[in-house]
Amino acid sequence: MSAPTQKPQQPKVTEREARQVAEAAREQDWRKPSFAKELFLGRFRLDLIHPHPMPSEEDTRRGEQFLAKLRVFCETKIDGALIEREARIPDETVNGLKKLGALGMKIDPKYGGLGLTQVYYNRALALVGSASPALGALLSAHQSIGVPQPLKIFGTQEQKDAFLPRLARTDISAFLLTEPDVGSDPARLATLAVPDGDDYVLDGVKLWTTNGVVADLLVVMARVPKSEGHKGGITAFVVEANSPGITVEHRNAFMGLRGLENGVTRFHQVRVPAANRIGPEGAGLKIALTTLNTGRLSLPAMCVGAGKWCLKIAREWSAVREQWGKPVARHEAVGTKISFIAATTFALEAVVDLASQMADEDRNDIRIEAALAKLYGSEMGCLMADELVQIRGGRGYETADSLAARGERAVPAEQMLRDLRINRIFEGSTEIMHLLIAREAVDAHLAVAGDIIDPDKSLSDKARAGAKAGGFYARWLPKLVAGPGQLPSSYAEFGPLATHLRYVERASRKLARSTFYAMSRWQGRMETKQAFLGRIVDIGAELFAMSAACVRAEHLRLTGDHGREATRLADVFCRQSRLRVEELFGRLWANTDDDDRKIVNGVLDGSYTWLEEGIVDPSGEGAWIADATPGPSEHENVHRTID
Repeated sequence: MSAPTQKPQQPKVTEREARQVAEAAREQDWRKPSFAKELFLGRFRLDLIHPHPMPSEEDTRRGEQFLAKLRVFCETKIDGALIEREARIPDETVNGLKKLGALGMKIDPKYGGLGLTQVYYNRALALVGSASPALGALLSAHQSIGVPQPLKIFGTQEQKDAFLPRLARTDISAFLLTEPDVGSDPARLATLAVPDGDDYVLDGVKLWTTNGVVADLLVVMARVPKSEGHKGGITAFVVEANSPGITVEHRNAFMGLRGLENGVTRFHQVRVPAANRIGPEGAGLKIALTTLNTGRLSLPAMCVGAGKWCLKIAREWSAVREQWGKPVARHEAVGTKISFIAATTFALEAVVDLASQMADEDRNDIRIEAALAKLYGSEMGCLMADELVQIRGGRGYETADSLAARGERAVPAEQMLRDLRINRIFEGSTEIMHLLIAREAVDAHLAVAGDIIDPDKSLSDKARAGAKAGGFYARWLPKLVAGPGQLPSSYAEFGPLATHLRYVERASRKLARSTFYAMSRWQGRMETKQAFLGRIVDIGAELFAMSAACVRAEHLRLTGDHGREATRLADVFCRQSRLRVEELFGRLWANTDDDDRKIVNGVLDGSYTWLEEGIVDPSGEGAWIADATPGPSEHENVHRTID
């Protein structure tokens, strides 16, 4: 029996409807404490992260054993230059990682996985990513957002038994959400999953399917139409990649990550058993967002690896390259860049390790911490790579192959810059991360005062909300006036770093006051002040990084593991970070946001087209957004199996 043909239509949704879909998908409750949430509320809860949490001895032993094997493999079996040159990861490299168990790093041993903690999984990704960022992306997409993680959290026992052993050893997975005209606005998702007996029938097109070209199993987000017996809504499915009706129509090519197996996948009348649905109908976005709570940590982990490599190359190169009678590192203009790379690498590793260990312990809600780590890591990773290119000068801009061809060390600095650039877009662009984190940061305010600014609420609802808000703010606001950060003796156990923790405490209260003032001033228009919200989030990211850096340095001091050097790195990082924070605070209220908006309006209505004269446009012909009309594929299937 064939499924009824139902042509997917691009849903027409208003801005408000789109927000409602996103709001329904986010976790509504805070059942566990959150250091970052408290930070945005002006409450510096150092007790939630200090003393620094640590993995168990058994977790450490298992993790270190695997890292030792993985390091040997990376040094002897991965040819990053070959992957870059041929834009493809050799099958034997992927098969070697399978034999090591790298596909199942986070999968429970009872399903054939290694059962590594988040801490050691991230360290493994940093190691592999330093050998080949494309390989790091393959492993991350497979385990951080692919089939294993949502099954671990939301899958049935039958699904785990059926799929996890395959995913731990042999099968590669991919995550399919984005469509040609749908990115971070899932309310407009067009791919349909129409119920038909014991199956669903999928129709639609998915774009930027990382691992999709070689995947064996897919997580697919599709819209189930509401009907009798079916709640409907965006729903998650596990789909066999070789199912009839699935066509990988194109393998995409990018400025970086040239070995990435990323493509365009079309579904035409693809039958998926209802038993392969993950969770109930309509829970797809919640599953995706929950998966990303820890899944996002993989990107900043690889940025840590990139920072370590940038520091190594900067140290080695700037010590031998001489200008005006001394090594370039001894010139202040270059030295400040090296200091930035070293201090930022230390802080970013502190952020990732802290958030990862908190994820392993599961005592705290880390949705904001993980998002901040992704945001901060992707931005700082790009800055560090850019500074390395500058330190290397013309050699930084030259390809590794070209350097080798003329007899110099093949240092792929320009490749690192290209490869890292995607992290500011992957798994939530910087702009989307700003909005996502800002929403969580103001959750306490919306919980008590949201009805006041909600146009759909009645006057009686608004009155009740006003009374509720009055009680909350009467208790909360006085606590923002003074705190431990004003006492010279606070956090004395941190020695020279205590002054930075006192600054974080004071800045946290100032951040909360600034947020409250903005909400009072703009009320319902607050959600349109995206530049302001971005600065609020960036301040919070810096404060979180400073806190993590100080806690890590103190831990290393107490354990005698490079404690003096760690304290110096943390101190310099905090001094650099404080300058950025002060600039951001200043730009909260002294900025060109209103003027920028006027210019944008003029650009869009054509007032400045005269400014574009005097050039030629080398762009080719074609639509801005490719046609994604459902139906049978007219392209060759470029899906391939790893042999």
